[in-house]
Amino acid sequence: MSAEASAVRVHSEVGRLRRVLVHEPGPEVDQMVPSMMEVLLFDDILYGDRAREEHRIFRQVLERLGVEVIEALDLLEGALEVDEGRRWLEARVRPHLLPEFQERLGAMTPREAAEALVGGVRRFGVTPARSPDDLFGIRPLPNWCFQRDTQVVLGDAVLFSAMASPARYREAVLARAIFRFHPILAPAPLLAEIAPDEEADEAEGRSGAFPPQPSAPDGDSSASDGDLSAPHGDLPTLEGGDVLVLSPDIIAVGRSERTSLQGVARLVEALRKREGGPRWLFQVELPRERAFMHLDTLFTPVDRAAALVFSPIILPGSPASARVVEYDLHSASAPEPVVRDDLLSALDRRGLALEPIPCGGDDPMDQQREQWTDGANVLALAPGVVVLYDRNVRTAEELARRGFRIVKAADLLEGRARVRLEGEGRACILVPSGELSRARGGPHCLTHPLIRDPL
Repeated sequence: MSAEASAVRVHSEVGRLRRVLVHEPGPEVDQMVPSMMEVLLFDDILYGDRAREEHRIFRQVLERLGVEVIEALDLLEGALEVDEGRRWLEARVRPHLLPEFQERLGAMTPREAAEALVGGVRRFGVTPARSPDDLFGIRPLPNWCFQRDTQVVLGDAVLFSAMASPARYREAVLARAIFRFHPILAPAPLLAEIAPDEEADEAEGRSGAFPPQPSAPDGDSSASDGDLSAPHGDLPTLEGGDVLVLSPDIIAVGRSERTSLQGVARLVEALRKREGGPRWLFQVELPRERAFMHLDTLFTPVDRAAALVFSPIILPGSPASARVVEYDLHSASAPEPVVRDDLLSALDRRGLALEPIPCGGDDPMDQQREQWTDGANVLALAPGVVVLYDRNVRTAEELARRGFRIVKAADLLEGRARVRLEGEGRACILVPSGELSRARGGPHCLTHPLIRDPL
């Protein structure tokens, strides 16, 4: 990673990808026990070796096509090598650890500390181990392979997220350390923090490692431990999977189980203050259901004028069709929310016409099955060149009907097939996904673009 290419730059979801942030699942997924699944938002525990094998193939595909792939753990180590970065990060992490683990963290090298803060540190001698807190002095972060969520690169600036789940607060702290103190990324200007740093610190302090959830209001038994449908209350939350940079002028944001109305409002205000920023923001109001955790699980662009969509939510005419609210960020006064019929017609009104390609094809059963396994969560490497999980067979067939050449990752890596990112037509690369898909995040979730070419 060279200093010459240090700026972040993302003005679309499909511009030629030059540099991307990833994290290979490490010891953090090997140490996950079933009692951690709900609070960590997993649907199963993973077989780590297989997940790593699949992730490496995914990474090799990107590198074969000329994308510079940056490991987030290496960036965290680099941030910890900066004295100010080490002090900043330890000040936010150490007070919430037992004294023994405070001392151990302080004595670690930058690499050891990075690995401990992501992979976790076991706690021995507590028997019986009734809870994850009995198992870990520093809890692991299995979600950190989903680099999309903890920040948003928007134009030439970075927006820091505010995570909805207390189990992910430390991920947000690590992301801030990377973008504030790593010599390569520190020059990127800060667009906004949805939750000010001191609020994040207070939340981390309140939460502990695996916190009890607020008790349910009187007469409401739904807001129980780990209930993702429980209301956000007044907290501003916003996660990167809910923010899609569709063009220099257009942003789409999901109001979801992870992103609150207050979080969207703070983003609107931050973008209004940014000279030369986007003009239109579309708030897409998603059902508060586990299957639809972020906007990018329902809608991702695949070409200049096409997007994969989960039809029952994104297209009009269904009882579940998402309500869309438009904001003009360039208005002289506070922008008035304007309700639009649906996302694609709203985008068309503002000059971005997208052909909808149904995830799972036309069969409602296949649509639901493949949306659950991230068939609508693809990563565009260039206009018309995308990466999709291979288990989403019906989605691949639908893409093939729209002119996408289907290429297996093994054929690409072993030289039996060729894909180029410029000028050779549409292509969909299928990557192994038997284990990664069980973590409920697709190629879009697993990556955070740092640099894309302008369209």
